[in-house]
Amino acid sequence: MAKKQFKAESKRLLDLMINSIYTHQEIFLREIISNASDAIDKLAYLALTDEKVGLNRSDFAIELKADEAARTLTVSDNGVGMDRDEMENNLGTICKSGSLQFKKDMEKAEDIDIIGQFGVGFYSAFMVAETVTVISKKYGSDEAWKWTSSGADGYTIEPAERDAAGTDVIMTLKADTEDEKYSRFLKSWELQQLVKKYSDYIRYPIKMEMEKSRVKEETKDSDKPEYETYTEVETLNSMVPIWQKNKKDVTEEEYNNFYKEKFYDYEDPVAVIHASVEGAVTYKALLYIPAKAPYDFYTKEFKKGLQLYSSGVMIMEHCEDLLPDCFRFVRGVVDSQDLSLNISREMLQHDRQLKFIANNLEKKIKAELAKLMENDREKYEKFYTAFGAQLKYGALNDYGAKKELLQDLLLYWSSKEDKLVSLKQYAAAMPEEQKYIYFANGEDKVHLAQLPQLEQLKNKGYDVLFMTDEVDGFLPQTLGKYDDKELRNITQDDLGLASEEEKKAAEEQAEKAKSTLDFIKETLGDSVKEVRLSQNLGSHPVCVVPAEGMTFEMEKYFKRLNPEMGMKAERVLELNGEHPVFSKLQIAVAQEPEKAKKMVRILYAQALLMANLPLENASEYTDLVCELL
Repeated sequence: MAKKQFKAESKRLLDLMINSIYTHQEIFLREIISNASDAIDKLAYLALTDEKVGLNRSDFAIELKADEAARTLTVSDNGVGMDRDEMENNLGTICKSGSLQFKKDMEKAEDIDIIGQFGVGFYSAFMVAETVTVISKKYGSDEAWKWTSSGADGYTIEPAERDAAGTDVIMTLKADTEDEKYSRFLKSWELQQLVKKYSDYIRYPIKMEMEKSRVKEETKDSDKPEYETYTEVETLNSMVPIWQKNKKDVTEEEYNNFYKEKFYDYEDPVAVIHASVEGAVTYKALLYIPAKAPYDFYTKEFKKGLQLYSSGVMIMEHCEDLLPDCFRFVRGVVDSQDLSLNISREMLQHDRQLKFIANNLEKKIKAELAKLMENDREKYEKFYTAFGAQLKYGALNDYGAKKELLQDLLLYWSSKEDKLVSLKQYAAAMPEEQKYIYFANGEDKVHLAQLPQLEQLKNKGYDVLFMTDEVDGFLPQTLGKYDDKELRNITQDDLGLASEEEKKAAEEQAEKAKSTLDFIKETLGDSVKEVRLSQNLGSHPVCVVPAEGMTFEMEKYFKRLNPEMGMKAERVLELNGEHPVFSKLQIAVAQEPEKAKKMVRILYAQALLMANLPLENASEYTDLVCELL
């Protein structure tokens, strides 16, 4: 029996297939099972018009058999099979797909879901096998044939025996080496896991004989029962994925159980998105919005992305391109026949179909979150506790590219309502004369509630949003406006409360107090950029605010990020010209300048404390207070 050479250009091509195209050895089982499913599809299709087939859908199956002694793994199907010419053409020619040709030959090709596209999947078996033997009998033929190959050296074809139509792929596994373990592919538990991972939704049962144990009947009532082993054929795959079912046929419990089992969470998700889309791109999606963040969510180790399936076969476990980064917390699956896969089916070609699905999913996630906020606020706030910061970072990233998408999903603590509110709720509740959306940055709402600038706004009946996340130090600048209303930082911006007459009176007062303000600036030196009077302090005497640009929260962030950077927001000391302390300070400046300097340092230290900033010299502050007392 003469050995034939592959009809590909060179041995190097097969070596490339085996060693370069596939990145994981375990992929071979997915490919061989997918080929078996294709073969069954072909015969099942013929059975629709040919009564002689004599098989119903329930008669079709794929079988796995592992023989540890012989080091063989066999994948068998009762599909359409191959004759000698088809073996020669399909197995002897690399990169020729019989499945693709079959689909092209069918009149209703668009109705047939055939997994194979390139005809290279079969050769992935050589990653783990030193020899591959294929025994096949074509439906309607009396002859069976055996194809055998050990790789690039070529193959042989000879007559064989097989009772019924179908194919056996027998892989004799390579010997184990120190760094490559092939024997694991002969273990029933490993095969079970791989089928569950990659081929769980192949539409025909994948069966394997499993060894089990049970108590011997005669020892059931004994204090020391004895056990016996037996074998039982089990179906390893679930066949019909939950996302292929109609929504009305799936219960909430089934959705939640699938989520917990698939994504290893013990808590029910807060929302489920089940989509079935037909049109320019056909796909089905089942997405989950978790109630809590996984332990590694805010680390580099976390892998975002959805599980991607093509016709029930898992192609990618984490397809990052299907989710924008702002929604990286979403878990789920997408299944589509319309994706352009690369030759190994491990990766996607980046095309318009993928972008179309991603854009659709982005809109559906946004709509589901908005619906949850509207209809079940308690659940939404639970979600927001876990992932609110992620939404904010999403709105901030890429110079605010996603801010329009995300701004209505953001929540902030309302100083007036004493609860979380959205920007939409804030804007709707604004008094007619209120021009701006007011906010304050800080580490916690307790501190922010004590800001002196809050007093006047509160007296006016105006609300202030407390922004306490790290990202909130940067986000308002990106948002800029909401509903055509400018966001204003109450510690940094003009509150816009003064009338023209009040502004003119304030300018005159500042001019009169110029010598006192110059004295304060000279006393504090470079500690402050500017000293000025303010109308925003209500009944409070003094405060320190950041100059235009960097805020105090930004300063704290950069200090935590890299203490050596030394980035610091410039300080502006503001004083209340109407407060009795300022009058006393003016007198002291004129009559007791040394005492006035001490008063200035005390006032500045108090302003730093109110701003939750560290004192430059706590000991000096204590001594000065004691001295004046």
